[in-house]
Amino acid sequence: MPTLRDHRLHAAEHSGGFSDPSLYQFALKLCRSFALGHDLLDFGAGKGNFAQQLLQLPYPGNITCADLLTRPEALSEKVRWIQTDLNDPLPLPDQSFDVIVCLEVIAHLENPRFLFREFCRLLRPGGALLLTMPNQESIRSYTALISRGHFSSFQENAWPAFITALLRLDLERIGAETGFAPPQFHYTNSGLVPKLHLSWQGFSWGLLKGRLFSDNLAAVFRKM
Repeated sequence: MPTLRDHRLHAAEHSGGFSDPSLYQFALKLCRSFALGHDLLDFGAGKGNFAQQLLQLPYPGNITCADLLTRPEALSEKVRWIQTDLNDPLPLPDQSFDVIVCLEVIAHLENPRFLFREFCRLLRPGGALLLTMPNQESIRSYTALISRGHFSSFQENAWPAFITALLRLDLERIGAETGFAPPQFHYTNSGLVPKLHLSWQGFSWGLLKGRLFSDNLAAVFRKM
């Protein structure tokens, strides 16, 4: 019988360990609003794609990656890699980082409140958390919920990779419970029309933007 670790490793492998390149560019743009030169944790680094892009900026601070997957062979030796189950506490001291980046990871983990408590523990006072996830409040996701019984990223073929669906209000509540100031929300302005291989932005010449027309969102928190 598979162990819990086997199940979680299967889920991690099912997710692929990487996100759409446009999401990395979206996150990099938001990262530039933070002060560079600080200690950064890429939480749920997958195959190290985002860390590699940070190095190309170049990012002048120290970069640490954490993931259940093994360290990618091509990853620069400048990056510290911690292989660990992200559902468990990281083996690191309190207040180790100024910035934590968590890209498309929270939907794959079991306990978002534990995760935020861990982020608060690891961040220094005033530190920034950048989190991205599927946007459950888009027209595409609402349509899937009504017609197929769950949000668009959480249909049967997405399990067991996608297990935790959250709304903006959930993030606001969890952040307030765990020591963060109210978040700022940002949208990718990239989203698909339900059942069509077309983007809202493509047929509207880029006019349709924001929450209803974006498949993913970002939330930026500051530790109080």
